[in-house]
Formats: sequence, structure tokens, C-alpha cells
Amino acid sequence: MQADPKGVLTGVHFLDGDHACCEGALAAGARFASGYPITPSTEVVERFAARIPTVGGVFIQMEDELAASITLQGAVWAGAKAFTVTSGPGFSLMMEHIGYAAMTETPCVFVNVQRGGPSTGLPTLPAQADMMQARWGSHGDYGIIALCPNSPQECFDLTIEAFNQAERFRVPVMVMMDEVVGHMTEKVVIPPAERIEIYPRRLTTAPPEDFKPFQPDDDLVPPMVHAGMGYNFHVTGLTHDERGYPSMTPETQDRLLRRLQKKLETVPMLYEAEGIDGAEAVVVSYGITSRVAQRSIELAREKGIRVGKFRMITAWPFPDAEIAALAGQVKALVVPELNLGQMSREVERAARGQTKVIGVPHAGGSVHRPEQILKAIEEAVR
Repeated sequence: MQADPKGVLTGVHFLDGDHACCEGALAAGARFASGYPITPSTEVVERFAARIPTVGGVFIQMEDELAASITLQGAVWAGAKAFTVTSGPGFSLMMEHIGYAAMTETPCVFVNVQRGGPSTGLPTLPAQADMMQARWGSHGDYGIIALCPNSPQECFDLTIEAFNQAERFRVPVMVMMDEVVGHMTEKVVIPPAERIEIYPRRLTTAPPEDFKPFQPDDDLVPPMVHAGMGYNFHVTGLTHDERGYPSMTPETQDRLLRRLQKKLETVPMLYEAEGIDGAEAVVVSYGITSRVAQRSIELAREKGIRVGKFRMITAWPFPDAEIAALAGQVKALVVPELNLGQMSREVERAARGQTKVIGVPHAGGSVHRPEQILKAIEEAVR
């Protein structure tokens, strides 16, 4: 493998989603990863461990997922772009530190290659049952960003986007893959480094005597500093004021938590919409299920049914406005997913009773058959 001086492995490649995710992290400037082996995500950091010595960086295999999920945050405050990778039980173990990253506004990326659960579940088979956990798994009020690729190409592209959004909003970002996408092998085009847009870390320009580590700019996101830059600063998971010092007052709590959520109101909603105008029904899907849904949509159109497609790429923050607009236009929204009903409930909430929402649940272990989703589409337009 030949990489350019920035570590980008350019050209046309035949990669699975896990390896494409690794290349996206390297292209985004990640030079530190910590992790613990767990199926079906291990291949991401296996490749990173092999690649990182060639570009200058560090991979550390930690003793467990708890250690991995806090070690990368130390690397960020030391100046690195950093990420970790996990699945299922490991994601559960990381929840406390995801909340810590949100509270301390540590820009970092968590990649979750989803598998069947609960508990050990189906280690080698797919599911999409961690979607609610991604948003609400840690305790307290906080916000995150979650992106859902449906191909190896998007595993590359959206991993770069995840790092960019982490830096822009100073928030943990999830890349919510699934086993099928992680192990699917397809063509991946990696452009030259100069054609890849990278959002730089927002470092303060204030002199040390004036710097407050959690004093936000106009967009509600505070600039950062790193250890060794000559600044004295305090980082804590306790409720804190703009100086970073603990402040146990209701006023500080209210101001801080509202800012942590409000700063995400400008997160770009990434989605793919097609055939919406004049549609009787719209299939709302994400991840690998969107690829099965595409065939179902084609079958429905062959039968003369006017059906549109809305693929969520940004899953969190949830695309409320976009779903509400769709709900006002169609007879029904059909929501297939590899769980027993998670994002379908969010679609129902966002639809606000304007139309019926038909879930197509699947417990995981395999993907839907197109005929299952087609049956729901036919039901929707009766």
C-alpha cells in the first residue's frame, strides 16, 4: 500500500466497510486510536494498527472498552484527533465516558459496528438495535451526533464527516455501522488529500490570562487548548462554569446543559430523498436496511405504486422537520429497521399524527426480504 505524505491511501480500492472506515479516519487526520477487540468491529483497528506506523501515530489495545473510551479523550486534550471502535457489549461499557465526552466537550469519534443483542447476542450477525442507546445511553441531558453509512464508500466518507462534525461542534460523534456494511466489500474511491475537506481544531487566540476553556463563541462552541500550549485550564465532568471549575448551582446547570444541546441545532441534516413529489407513501430507512428497501421500492413502482425514498444519514439529531414535512404529503411512512422498533417511534413522534407510520421490525441476525417491506408499502396505500 502506498500512501501520500498525509497518510491518505489514494485511488480506487476494493475494501470492506471496516477497512474503509479506518482509511476515512486516517484521511481525517486521526493519529490515535484506542480499542479492545470485539466482533464485528475489530478489523477497523487491526488495519489502523498496521497503517499508523507508516504515517506517525499510535494505536493502543486497552484492557477493556472502559479504558479505551477514556484513553482517546486524554489523547484529544493532548492535541490528537482520536477515535475508538466497538460493538454491542463494548458500546454499553463506553456509555459513562460518552457522557463525559459530551460534558467536557471533547471532540472525538465512536464507531459502533452493530450486531444482534441483547448481551452477547449474535456476535457475527447484523442488527440496528443500538440506535436509541447511541442517543440516550448515558445519563443526564446531553446531545450527540450519529451518522449511518450504507456502503463501504460511505464508511470512508462519513468517518471523515464524523471527525469534521466532532471538531466543529466539540461533541462525540457516532458512526453507526452494522455488521453487513462493516463486512461488505465494494469499490471505494479515495481522493487525493488536497481534495478532502478537513475541519481544523478550533484553538483559542486569547492570551493565557484571558482564556476561559468553556467560554463559547457566538455559535455556542468554545475554542480549545491543548496540554503543553502554555495555558492553565481545568477539565471536569462536574457541572462547571466557563472557567472549567465546578459550580454546583441550578443556574450554572441550566445554562450549561441548554448550551450543550442548543449548539447542535445547526448540525447539517444529511439524507437522501428521491421520488417524494406525488408519492402515496415514503419508505424511511437507514444503514443496510436502506439497500434492501431500495429493491422493495422498485418492486412497488413496478406495480404502479407511487412510493418515495427517504434515507436517514444523520440519525441524531433526528431530522424532525424533514419527517414532519413528509408526513404532511403522504398516506403513510413505512419504516423498516433491524430491531423491534426504535427509530420508527421517532418517525411517529415527528409525524405528529399527520399520517400513519407503519413499522417493519426485524429482530436481526439477517436483513429483511424485499417482499416484507413491499407488503408494508402495499398496506400503506390501501
